[in-house]
Amino acid sequence: MPAQNLSQARAGISPVNTTIAQGWENSEFIGGYFFPRVPTGARAGKIITFDKSSFMQYTNMARSPGARTPRVEFGYAGSDYALQDFSIEGKLPKEIQEEQLDPAKGFTIDGATMAINGAMDIIGLRLEIQQAALATNLANYDPSNRITLSGANQFSDFSGTSNPVKIVKDAKEVIRQQTGKRPTALGMGAQVFEVLTQHPVIVDRIKYTGRDTATPELLASLFGIPNVYVGDAIQASDAGVFSDVWGKDMVLAYTPIASLAQRGLPSYGYTYNLNGYPMSEPAYYENNQKSWCFPVSSCEAPAIASKAAGYLIKNAVA
Repeated sequence: MPAQNLSQARAGISPVNTTIAQGWENSEFIGGYFFPRVPTGARAGKIITFDKSSFMQYTNMARSPGARTPRVEFGYAGSDYALQDFSIEGKLPKEIQEEQLDPAKGFTIDGATMAINGAMDIIGLRLEIQQAALATNLANYDPSNRITLSGANQFSDFSGTSNPVKIVKDAKEVIRQQTGKRPTALGMGAQVFEVLTQHPVIVDRIKYTGRDTATPELLASLFGIPNVYVGDAIQASDAGVFSDVWGKDMVLAYTPIASLAQRGLPSYGYTYNLNGYPMSEPAYYENNQKSWCFPVSSCEAPAIASKAAGYLIKNAVA
């Protein structure tokens, strides 16, 4: 990419830097697979919720000449959503800038990318934590779409009682019975994945594949789900205690990737995203710290659109 000079950095919202921010992606984050972004032009509105309208049969579909035609609406305005604004600044110290100067006497785009991506890591982790909290909250599911494992039923018990393949199969069928769709995604905490790679049932199923250990791709084939994702992201408390963002849970969901205009599907969830965000605001020089600062902002809110399209396996491992 071409270098960005100082005058360009000061001039309004940087198209180049905003492109970097919007194209940013952290491979450790999986929340976007369950809550894909959909653009919206307003900071508040109604969550488009899905019911069973598309699965109903109407007795008066057979019409006689001049008779009224039955009409059905897909999706309805449910509870309110309100987007939240978040901002943080990435910093590029002058000392690093000086090492990256090009003949045009501006800092290289690599320096800006480093600062912007660092800031986006923090904003992205915030969203990942919020998405995981929604997906792993028992209160967000009907009783038929959730199960809490304990004791010998947890996958970490290798005594012969626990059976992850059956649990996942049963969960898939619940989603299919309620939506007519099979789940497209299965997400799990990193600890759950590590246990599954050693579980006797899993090991026995893959012994004929020539692989020594289960991978997400093998688990996808074994469970009959197109995509299996492992949430490797961690978070730290104010006291410096680290924990897995996705905990010890598993989430199944039907989540077709569709635009806002194509939402006539019983999709599990969305992340409502204000048009143009995330974006990079004008870079500025901080004299006291002798650094260039790169503010980045996001405006978003994840929401569950169809509880019937998801299933939560709580405390999959001890």
